[in-house]
Amino acid sequence: MPSGTAITEAPAPARLLREAFFLGVVRPLVAIVLGVNLRHGERLPIEGPAILLANHNSHLDTLTLMALLPHRLLPRIRPVAALDYFLKTRWLAWFATRVIGIIPLDRRPKPGSDPLAEPEAALARGDILILFPEGSRGAPERLQAFKTGIAHLAKRRPDVPVVPVFLHGLGKALPKDAFLLVPFFVDVFVGEPVAWTGDRTDFMARLERAMHALAEECRAPAWD
Repeated sequence: MPSGTAITEAPAPARLLREAFFLGVVRPLVAIVLGVNLRHGERLPIEGPAILLANHNSHLDTLTLMALLPHRLLPRIRPVAALDYFLKTRWLAWFATRVIGIIPLDRRPKPGSDPLAEPEAALARGDILILFPEGSRGAPERLQAFKTGIAHLAKRRPDVPVVPVFLHGLGKALPKDAFLLVPFFVDVFVGEPVAWTGDRTDFMARLERAMHALAEECRAPAWD
């Protein structure tokens, strides 16, 4: 699939498979096997457009975030994922785009191309994007510096709320390059939306502060 190709709505068989996969596999996995403890769930969007911005340690990150949103929103949830990884084989590309519903992002765009065109169009349609500003999976629960792509997208759509989410435990349940799931307690902390302020540096600093604050809350010995 060439860079910059827009992903059209999945045909009926793929939509039915997506419904079955999330109802029969993903939601039971998140609720029973992982036993996710959700904090501040009322801050999650109940409609689009919106952007969920999370730290990234595991392939389970995307599935967990999707399972935490109302099931009626499933057709509108669009994870943004690396084109070079998820489109490298025909089977993986089909599963990623039709079942998971990713928007492929070219991390090495050609001159003159616009890698944010499809994410921006998805927001215009009222979709909910899932973004990982670290860019790739890192060590469990160790935050990496954020890349600035989210700032460029927020500048284009300043009306769209950007909701930071800190995920704890998924990097140990299924770490990078692992294929065997290990049941592990998982905590998800949802922050207040961060609005575009007109300054990229300030916006990125506020996002990183918000994420670090959620990480600190996760480690707090006392709970509300």
